[in-house]
Amino acid sequence: MLLKKGDTVKILTGKDRGKKGKVLEVSPRTNRVVVENLNLRTRNVRARRQGEKGQRIQFAAPLHASNVMMVCPKCNRAARLGVQRTKDRLERVCRRCHETL
Repeated sequence: MLLKKGDTVKILTGKDRGKKGKVLEVSPRTNRVVVENLNLRTRNVRARRQGEKGQRIQFAAPLHASNVMMVCPKCNRAARLGVQRTKDRLERVCRRCHETL
């Protein structure tokens, strides 16, 4: 998976299609990412103690990595990522503007 925590991504499918957000979590094992303030879900939580009130909690649910696309910081457009080998390591490359990320 070429996405990393802190990357800006654009959502390609679903109710938040076309919106951009920052990646908060990456789960390579399940191939999912959590995007800040997008794909929000609501969970009803019961009161645990006497006198406490139940509440509704909103949280960002994970999205499949195939449903998001990296936004290149150089050209500011959604682009696929490639990998380029330099002398000692691999670097991510924007497929539109060919800049290393």
